[in-house]
Amino acid sequence: MKKISWIIMALLVLAVCQSSKAAQKSKLHILYVGGSADWDLDHFGKDSIAYERNIKERMASFQGMLKQYFDSVTVVDAKDYKQEMSNLYDVTVMDGVPSPVIPKIIEKDAAGNIINYKNAGYLTENFTRPMLTIGELGETLGRRIGLKTDWYCLCLDADAHHWVKAHPIFTGPFPVEMTVRMQPTPSDAYHYAYFADGPVPDSIPMWQVQTKGYKTDNGFRIGMVARPWGFTDSPDAEYISSGVCAKTLDAVAIGRHGNFFHWGFAASPAYMTPEAQTVLANAIVYIAQFAGQGVIARKYNDRIATREYLKELKYLSSREAYEERLESDLEFDKMMLERQKVALAKKEKGEKLTQIDEMSFDYKTQPSMTFEAFMKRSQKARFEMFGTDSKAYASYYDANRDYFYGGEGMYNLVVDEDVKSLGIPNNDKRLLEKAIEILEKGVDKDKAERILSRYTLCDFVTPGDWRNWYDTNKDRLFFTEAGGWLFLVNSREPVAGNDYHARNAKPVGQDIRLENTDENNPVRVAVGLENDANGHKKVIVKMKVHAGYHIYANVAKSDPFIATTVEMQLPADCRLIGELKKPSFKAFNDNGTTVYEDEISFVQEISGTGVVKCIVGYQCCDAHICMPPVKKEFSVEVK
Repeated sequence: MKKISWIIMALLVLAVCQSSKAAQKSKLHILYVGGSADWDLDHFGKDSIAYERNIKERMASFQGMLKQYFDSVTVVDAKDYKQEMSNLYDVTVMDGVPSPVIPKIIEKDAAGNIINYKNAGYLTENFTRPMLTIGELGETLGRRIGLKTDWYCLCLDADAHHWVKAHPIFTGPFPVEMTVRMQPTPSDAYHYAYFADGPVPDSIPMWQVQTKGYKTDNGFRIGMVARPWGFTDSPDAEYISSGVCAKTLDAVAIGRHGNFFHWGFAASPAYMTPEAQTVLANAIVYIAQFAGQGVIARKYNDRIATREYLKELKYLSSREAYEERLESDLEFDKMMLERQKVALAKKEKGEKLTQIDEMSFDYKTQPSMTFEAFMKRSQKARFEMFGTDSKAYASYYDANRDYFYGGEGMYNLVVDEDVKSLGIPNNDKRLLEKAIEILEKGVDKDKAERILSRYTLCDFVTPGDWRNWYDTNKDRLFFTEAGGWLFLVNSREPVAGNDYHARNAKPVGQDIRLENTDENNPVRVAVGLENDANGHKKVIVKMKVHAGYHIYANVAKSDPFIATTVEMQLPADCRLIGELKKPSFKAFNDNGTTVYEDEISFVQEISGTGVVKCIVGYQCCDAHICMPPVKKEFSVEVK
């Protein structure tokens, strides 16, 4: 009888536990918008049917996982999504690219230079429904509306680190047991050691988010990290976690900006650890509370300089940085010459050559960069001020830290002499009060007007209007560098001083072709023909890369970057003679990835007549950003 009683008791306990688990499901209504795959097309041997099947499998995986945590889950394909659909749900989980609601804008001047470029818009700026974006969707959906979840690098792998342990997504409402392991620090983090407040450790605590990642599983979807600089300089944003990537240790893998939650990891639940699935469910619950709490500070310029950039400028003005560059170049030179010898020996024996073997034949020893050339490249206009005097640069950056302004251009910091003359840091709201006081006294009004125009979005006519605005909002003012080096009002209600459209800000440029490069156009491409001495023609592809930027020559399998490609599509009466002649290259990292800098040329000899189509593909990066890959088509007529 006792035995039967215990069995009944056990069954009752089990029933209570099952009932409790069911009761723990959230009552939130979730909309999942799919359209992405876990693997790239090459993984399926370019079988588009298998690729489409994987998209459906990923959608089913998310649906199954979400139903474990939420009572109501609706799944739609991104091509069927409309913005107003989110009004019917508590949270939208965005995992596909919907149809744009605002077209892409590209405007050029008479010379063909881009003077205005804006990505397509997929949401309007007044969208305030809670949304969680997967992988690079934070950039795709956020670029046009000024989200801080911008594309720092599509290079996020499978593990998280430097997470805010007390954050609600790690504590509930669904219980999480974090499995923390000490793992080696990602090697790329050492390239950005100058941003760290102290020495970069050999190992750091991590927890596994995904069971697969692009570093170990070729073709697996890659996650995205956003820039950390200025991410938390407004009350509408919060950093939550970083992850293993090719950038800084504080790159934002998980974060929030307004009503948008950035989940930068890219795997579906089929390839996520159980604890990561629970954290993701908690993140969905967490972002639900921000319904109606839209974005205040908008980051339209993804490459805007913040004061953190001074750390890099200061480091790059040092002998230490120069010597590290020389050492790296010499090591790479030695390695490539050895590789060249091995490749030549293999070729003479008739052995099969690898891609790296083939690549080594293009390499030529290059003279070492002088310290003067290094300083000109890294310090640009300031080189005219200080030349090769490293100590002078360091003193300059330290002494003027409070007065640097970076609200115009890309990675552009200049000392604001107006602010410096007043001796008040430009992120201190006392600066606004002082400028208004100057207006009221009627002395040096031009300076005051420049300051107020530069650091606010207001355009009041009288000193009284300025005073009234300041006194009304001074307790709610905050300063954002990422959002434009502006004082904004901590309010989600319409208020003077928060309307970015009140200022005709210059849009961010993108890389394209023609003539001189600049920050807006870091890569120029021109394609033309030359006569060869043998009577044939040569198609010349010239590429010019802006100082401080690079494109990729060869990309190691362990790296997520895109190599530069030149493809010729010939008419029936044309043929290629020999192979494409490639330029020499420089070292990038220890994995074997190499880069092109400055001006380079690809040469392909051809014969015949007709119109040749030349397709040039590349990815442009600098120390801060890897921009999305680009493909450009050019046509040349061979007569």
